[in-house]
Amino acid sequence: MIVAALCLITTYSGMAAQPRGGEEPPPAALQIQASLFEKAVACIKEHEGWHGNHLPYVGYGHKLLPGETFTPDMTEVQADSLLRVDLMKLCRMCSRFGKDALLVATLSYNVGYYRLVGYGKIPKSRLIQKLEAGDRNIYDEYISFRCYKGKVVPSIERRRKKEFSCTYLNCKKPFLKHRRGFLQILIYNETYSTLWVYLLFT
Repeated sequence: MIVAALCLITTYSGMAAQPRGGEEPPPAALQIQASLFEKAVACIKEHEGWHGNHLPYVGYGHKLLPGETFTPDMTEVQADSLLRVDLMKLCRMCSRFGKDALLVATLSYNVGYYRLVGYGKIPKSRLIQKLEAGDRNIYDEYISFRCYKGKVVPSIERRRKKEFSCTYLNCKKPFLKHRRGFLQILIYNETYSTLWVYLLFT
């Protein structure tokens, strides 16, 4: 028998998350393997660290939006919730990449969505070009996002390798709807202030 656990997270005081890469709205639905999502969250926390007096960033890297009142002394629970909403929204924006949606979203969380997909004078990254062409041999392209001012930063390189190992799916089977251990994410209304999460398990 399949049991469905339904959680409603109603965001408060502007908790509707805006990914650091841009404003593109997410599609209607997405399925992500729950265990991988948790690994991505843990990896981001480990490498992003706590943003104390680093405004406009707070918590684990959430960028404050106009009207938001979050402060650097927010609780860990608030910061965790913001991270998850930000990452989930990025996953939705990256849903066209299928099983690589979480991989691209995790990278976007750090470097910015439009730095990857391109916008205006920002060219589309080689990583995205390969994925769009159906080529998943993207390790080198993913790890290439390890530089600051043209120089390789060892700590960023370690982060890229950890992210890749946590979120890259090396499998041929497609995602199955209502498959055990999968997280189905649905975000409603234009402000994304309400988040529904369906966790299906047997």
